[in-house]
Amino acid sequence: MLVAADVLTAVLVCGAVEALTSDRGATVVSLAYVPVWVLLAKLQGLYDRDHRALRPLTVDEAPQLLTWALTGTLGLGLLMVATSTDTFDRVFAGVFAVAIVAGLFLRALARFAWRRIIPPERVMIVGDGALSRAARRKLELFPDTHVRVVNVVPTEIARPGDAHAAERLAGVNRVILASQNLNEDVLARFVRVCRELKIKLSVVPPVRGMFGTAVDLRHIADLPVLEYNTWHASRSTLVLKRVLDVSVALPASIVLLPVAAVVALAVRLDSPGPIIFSQRRAGRYGRAFTIYKFRTMACDAEARLSEVVSVDRLPEPVFKLECDPRVTRVGRILRRTSLDELPQLVNVLKGEMSLVGPRPEQVELVERYGSEQRFRLDVKPGITGPMQVFGRGQLTFEERLAVEREYIENYSIARDVLLLALTVAAVAGRRGAY
Repeated sequence: MLVAADVLTAVLVCGAVEALTSDRGATVVSLAYVPVWVLLAKLQGLYDRDHRALRPLTVDEAPQLLTWALTGTLGLGLLMVATSTDTFDRVFAGVFAVAIVAGLFLRALARFAWRRIIPPERVMIVGDGALSRAARRKLELFPDTHVRVVNVVPTEIARPGDAHAAERLAGVNRVILASQNLNEDVLARFVRVCRELKIKLSVVPPVRGMFGTAVDLRHIADLPVLEYNTWHASRSTLVLKRVLDVSVALPASIVLLPVAAVVALAVRLDSPGPIIFSQRRAGRYGRAFTIYKFRTMACDAEARLSEVVSVDRLPEPVFKLECDPRVTRVGRILRRTSLDELPQLVNVLKGEMSLVGPRPEQVELVERYGSEQRFRLDVKPGITGPMQVFGRGQLTFEERLAVEREYIENYSIARDVLLLALTVAAVAGRRGAY
């Protein structure tokens, strides 16, 4: 399916060459070049990753696709020059744009079709306790892993290599080792048996807490070395983040004005009260600022807060109600589509928020944070972020802190771009939005 997507991309490139040049010779050259696109994709590893990946996503391979589109476009240009077709300099930008946009879209479409057509992988989780539960929880939160857990077996019972190993693993496509008692001998036996039975193997490190999230695995010859990120984002990175925020938020504010006008009219007609809801939230370093959103609740919602939750009695400094009686009819639609967040583009332009970051929390809840929770105040809050992408309202407070810590400790501009892309899919899916 991925090969078919890439071939179709190459054919669209041929169409772009024909449309931009009207040169039959250039079109023939680009058609002859179609197999090269597939070869370059293979050399980039774009056909091998899905076989072993537990959660294959097109956005994760965006850097490789960018390289593929660039090298493919340059190769096509060299072939045109070699065949005395000197029109390529006039179509370079168009060919590259078609290759990258069509490549991303068609590969995403191929994976979407694959998840609809091909039955999910049958998975056996080996392990018990917190690590096993965490593994199963992640598989439930992200259905795009496209797996079905058929069995959960304690490590002591699994014992790969004995006479019943093949019987226990019959019909299983992948084994996920998630055991606190995992050792080198057990892992080596699982690797051997899974290789013999052609079963995929994934391992959740038993020292998950010790590894943390700010860690990279490197090798010096055969010696694996864990390298921890123990520094904050550089000034240049923060400057680029601000440039990204403004360069996206400013044109988005202009382009989305008609949408905002329709939303404002719907809010006005649905219930009495102001169109814009403002509230004090905690920003970077806990500094308070006023956040703006389209109103999704009755105008007396804050006065009625005690009817639905007692902030002082919350077991954790967070709350989000799935069936809040204060939410209006239009408000439910706005929340599920995230259109209520549009006014926060003003907060981004003012420098109080970023496009991507931890969810901005109410000041009174942040005041209850312990020292181990205040790390999320080290960066500006965002309109979207890891919480909104990796589960939204379905996440527990502990899970939300975990994904936000991973984001902060491994921050990069590329990570922001990735999360912005993933936000589109998360909003379209509407899972956990309320």
